[in-house]
Amino acid sequence: QVQLVESGGGLVQPGGSLRLSCVASGITFSLYAMGWYRQAPGKQRELVAGILRGGNTNYADSVKGRFTISRDNAKNTVYLQMNSLKVEDTAVYYCNADLRVTGGRSGYWGQGTQVTVSS
Repeated sequence: QVQLVESGGGLVQPGGSLRLSCVASGITFSLYAMGWYRQAPGKQRELVAGILRGGNTNYADSVKGRFTISRDNAKNTVYLQMNSLKVEDTAVYYCNADLRVTGGRSGYWGQGTQVTVSS
């Protein structure tokens, strides 16, 4: 069975930081592109950051310079370091694993972790 488990979400003040983790099992992790997506209330799901198996990364314009995606293949884990958090970053953050870059249209998904940015 394939499982992606996110953790690290929580409540943080504007300007603060959080690090999200996603641990994958049931897949050959090193072969997969990994991505972080988020969905805020009343909004569509959007790609936050992606990392290919070769290490290339891409980010949404709204988080560029503030968030960093990384992966540790030995731990089957992808991370999202979030700095300088803003209220508008509040969302449920989801982890995706896919052998192909499909913009989240396929692959495996975690159940999400809530990030709330509030004073």
